[in-house]
Amino acid sequence: MIEAVGLRKVYGKKVAVHDLSFTVRPGIVTGFLGPNGSGKSTTMRMIVGLDRPTAGQVLVDGKPFSAHRAPLSTVGALLDAKAVHTGRSAYRHLQAMAATAGIPASRVHEVVDLVGLGEVARKRAGGFSLGMGQRLGIASALLGDPATVMFDEPVNGLDPDGILWIRNLMKELARQGRAVFVSSHLMSEMALTAEHLVVIGKGRLIADESVKAFVDRVQPRGVTVRSPQVEQLRELVTAEGGTLAPREDGSFDVRDLSAERIGDAAARRGVALHELTTVKASLEEAFMELTANAVEYQAHRGGDQPPVVVPEPATPVREEVAR
Repeated sequence: MIEAVGLRKVYGKKVAVHDLSFTVRPGIVTGFLGPNGSGKSTTMRMIVGLDRPTAGQVLVDGKPFSAHRAPLSTVGALLDAKAVHTGRSAYRHLQAMAATAGIPASRVHEVVDLVGLGEVARKRAGGFSLGMGQRLGIASALLGDPATVMFDEPVNGLDPDGILWIRNLMKELARQGRAVFVSSHLMSEMALTAEHLVVIGKGRLIADESVKAFVDRVQPRGVTVRSPQVEQLRELVTAEGGTLAPREDGSFDVRDLSAERIGDAAARRGVALHELTTVKASLEEAFMELTANAVEYQAHRGGDQPPVVVPEPATPVREEVAR
């Protein structure tokens, strides 16, 4: 369990994290979301003592991470998959970690098999692909059989099969009663994996709630309607003050009317409906809308703002061809 209370981190004149409080509870997967530069990495580093808070505190199972006598068995963290000795094999890397922490060598074999590196465990980690490096980082995080696991972008570099594997792994770890805290920019994965969200922007808390509650903050995107009585449906929607647009699959997208109002009007007019579905915002759409004012580095997204124009160089550049 992770408890952050009034966390603040200042680098010079830059406030990276501002009065941040949240709890990561055991038994569920908690997603940690925020735009680039929002303070996610700084917060995760403070949890495991790599950065010291300017103010506030963060506790793991009731006390600071540094106060635990067996840190690898308290929090297993994947913060940088490249933080390995590239000249060592995956097995030797894990073996060195285990020996330092007093973890039985048998555990090394267990985590190697768990993450699917059995065939390459004796090869140098420096030659690993990005996905293989991620698997080694996950093995390192799980080596101490910790009660709390913390992953920063764990699916980075994984193929679809690997993404499905890590998704199921995180759910299984939570099912075992562990606290699972995962940072990711892949909203589609968070929608499938996380039950709870901690969302920050510019170092400040934006949301600490269930995925459903976060998405429900955003207005529905419309209603999908399907009916064999197309003209009657069109007349109904227009009479009720809505707009109707056809979709490629034969259904219709209705705006400015709720599903309840459409259903009631259809019942009164005797119009058969084969589908009536409220279209809610996706997690990605909700995230983009609710963090729009907390983006540190924002590129042009269209609309009324003019595009960024890159000026031509003052002096033409000529390509010299060797003769």
